Amino acid sequence: MRRSMGWLKHHRLLAFFILAYAISWASWPLFAAGLMPRMEFLPVGPLAAAVIVIALTEGRPGFRAWGRRLIRWRAGWIWYAVALLLPAVLVLVTGFITMAFGAAAPGLERLTWSGLLTVFAVRLVNPLDGSLGEEPGFRGYALPLLQASRPPLLSAAILGALATLWHLPLVLFSGLSVIGLPTTFAITFLYVWIFNRTGGSVLLTFLFHNSQGTFTVGSFGFAAADAGRAELIYFVAVVLAVLATVVLDRRTWRKAPRSATAVGRFPLRMHPR
Repeated sequence: MRRSMGWLKHHRLLAFFILAYAISWASWPLFAAGLMPRMEFLPVGPLAAAVIVIALTEGRPGFRAWGRRLIRWRAGWIWYAVALLLPAVLVLVTGFITMAFGAAAPGLERLTWSGLLTVFAVRLVNPLDGSLGEEPGFRGYALPLLQASRPPLLSAAILGALATLWHLPLVLFSGLSVIGLPTTFAITFLYVWIFNRTGGSVLLTFLFHNSQGTFTVGSFGFAAADAGRAELIYFVAVVLAVLATVVLDRRTWRKAPRSATAVGRFPLRMHPR
């Protein structure tokens, strides 16, 4: 038992990702065996994995450090504006370019401010939604550990790849377009940028994620080929936004602030020996 705990303390990142995948993909084997009518993807996996790994390896000090990142709210108002508005800007740019190609957007007629605010509010408190399920785990726990020994750009690439793979069942069973995977990888860099620019605030990445899922490209109601074109344009828009941060804010990508890293009491290894 002591040996197992020692391994776990030295491989917190690996344990976190294994648990996040296992919890979120738990129904996949049952579905494949014909014991479940459909695949049930659980977005709460990263949140649950973070709680379990912290409880087993770090205890109260770990929860205190994690909790401070979750509620870190002292950031300039401009970062609240970025977190809330940048996702909408990317969607609007995508929508207007798609409409310029002659696409109809019937969904815009059904949009209301009250409806958008309701969706935003529900997503804030729903643990089975991507925002609350992912941010405390991927950004609140995994990213600080990654950045403890890696530059932000490499950390973002690793986290982006692992978070993208975690979304795979949504493509296989839930109708997410294949291009949603490279888009997920690319937009991870924006999450990391916001996290580091706000001193390691999960609250700000949470607001960004919540805004991203409230007003989407799907809100335009594009059909068939127009919908596919819009998804491709959105991917390009996200990539361009990422490149803009890399080119215009290079210092942020060189080294993460201390408040956005977590070394802990134990040496950390990503892979077992």
